[in-house]
Amino acid sequence: MADAHSKPNHDYHLVEPSPWPLLGSASAFVMAVGLVMWMKGMPIAGLKLGSYVLGTGIIGVLYTMAAWWTDVVREAEHGGYHTRVVQLSHRYGMILFIASEVMFFVAWFWAFFDASLFSNETIQYARVEFTGGHWPPKGVSILDPWHLPLFNTLILLTSGTTVTWAHHALLNNDRNGLKTGLLLTILLGALFTGVQVYEYAHAPFAFKGSIYGATFFMATGFHGAHVLIGTIFLAVCLLRSVNGHFTPKHHLGFEFAAWYWHFVDVVWLFLFSVIYVWASWGTVITEH
Repeated sequence: MADAHSKPNHDYHLVEPSPWPLLGSASAFVMAVGLVMWMKGMPIAGLKLGSYVLGTGIIGVLYTMAAWWTDVVREAEHGGYHTRVVQLSHRYGMILFIASEVMFFVAWFWAFFDASLFSNETIQYARVEFTGGHWPPKGVSILDPWHLPLFNTLILLTSGTTVTWAHHALLNNDRNGLKTGLLLTILLGALFTGVQVYEYAHAPFAFKGSIYGATFFMATGFHGAHVLIGTIFLAVCLLRSVNGHFTPKHHLGFEFAAWYWHFVDVVWLFLFSVIYVWASWGTVITEH
């Protein structure tokens, strides 16, 4: 009988039994329960342990992600399982994932447009009373789109250039260009996050108390979370490139990181154009 762990003589990858799906789902459940307990202040035997339950779930999820993706990297680099057919399937999966992310942001844009375009809708009498019948709502001063938001836009556009440079360098087997382009992209992503944190700290409105603040922070905040995830994604790619991973013909991990980063860039262009620029027309702008 052939060795069960040897590579089969076909183009498909039949994965071996793995503990990560079970551990990941259990950790996600613990994290969700802990989040509810923490938010509601629910005690267990008189003790408020929500934060500990939440922390345990988060640690479990992070450990599962690191271990599972390490196995995938090992399969790609040493197992020889990622044939052309398997790579094509992975590309379809990444395309579907990005499509689901697009619809995720469509929901937040929908919320923003519904509140802004129909701020004086007669059937939404509670909204009219709350917003004053115009957008942004009465008493809300907004951020200057041509200050920090424009600066962050230039940062992300530049980062899209550097990650493309890194990809082009890899295709031409230029390892130094690959590492340099990735490092610059990571630094630009970190700079974007830092500027956004500063902007949030000095925003003239809060998340609560204003439908403008709620839609603004949900849309831009989730985008900021995606920038942070993308920066970590690229940092892992940089570490892998330093360890000699990726070749001009086999670099799915980096390719997916580049796709994800370009997706983040495009979403920001829509956010900047709509939530910052379009929503600022004829309104009170607060200087930083």
